[in-house]
Amino acid sequence: MSVDRILLTNDDGIDAVGLRALRDALADEYDVVTVAPTGDRSSTGRTLSDGVTVSEHELGYAVEGTPVDCVVAGLDELVPDADCVVAGCNEGANLGSYVLGRSGTVSAAVEAAFFGVPAVATSMYVPGGEDWWKRDLEAGEFGHAARATRYLLDNAFDAGVFEAVDYLNVNAPIADGDPAPMRVTRPSDWYGMTAERDGNGGVTFDDPIWGRMTEADVPDPVGTDRRAVVDGEVSVSPLAVPHGVASNGALDGLAERYGGR
Repeated sequence: MSVDRILLTNDDGIDAVGLRALRDALADEYDVVTVAPTGDRSSTGRTLSDGVTVSEHELGYAVEGTPVDCVVAGLDELVPDADCVVAGCNEGANLGSYVLGRSGTVSAAVEAAFFGVPAVATSMYVPGGEDWWKRDLEAGEFGHAARATRYLLDNAFDAGVFEAVDYLNVNAPIADGDPAPMRVTRPSDWYGMTAERDGNGGVTFDDPIWGRMTEADVPDPVGTDRRAVVDGEVSVSPLAVPHGVASNGALDGLAERYGGR
């Protein structure tokens, strides 16, 4: 399979720096049509609207909706001849199994897979602990993410990668000038979310991993996505949908004994 036309989306909004950086890296070789949210739709997961308003944009189409809305509208109506979906580049990493269903960026790739269209979700780890999101990013800082995404699109199809997987979850370190090596990884299974009453009738949540994103403190072994990024590598996790079904003899027995028939 060859790739000519790419549907580009994200969850940070169509005017985000990361999307522009990724588009610039791809547009000289591929026909890139952007179908992205009008504004920030981060952490919306696979939220789907009943319908969306679509406006023409200099890059393609701006959608009043979620990343999944963009993929459904894009692949079934606006860009039905797209050969691949690229989501990103997200301003912030999407690392770990528990993040996959939460991320709008990754969810766009998952939605594409249900259409039978290969996809790449690309995100960039931004250092800075819990305040990383306050950082103003420049296009050049997405260099590792853009270079890795372009490399995968140029080579993964001819290599047969998408014959075995549905989408790639790519996470890159922030660019520092030197090329970053690439490692094939699995999503980390570490989970540390906490909840605490705030004294005002509410409950606040905390993800403590952001305070452990150093080589000495990160809880993940080599081979995981989070460890790769901390080590300065581009992480590529080959993933598939739908969720697998595990054989379960105990459940089979319960179903056989169920008295509802």
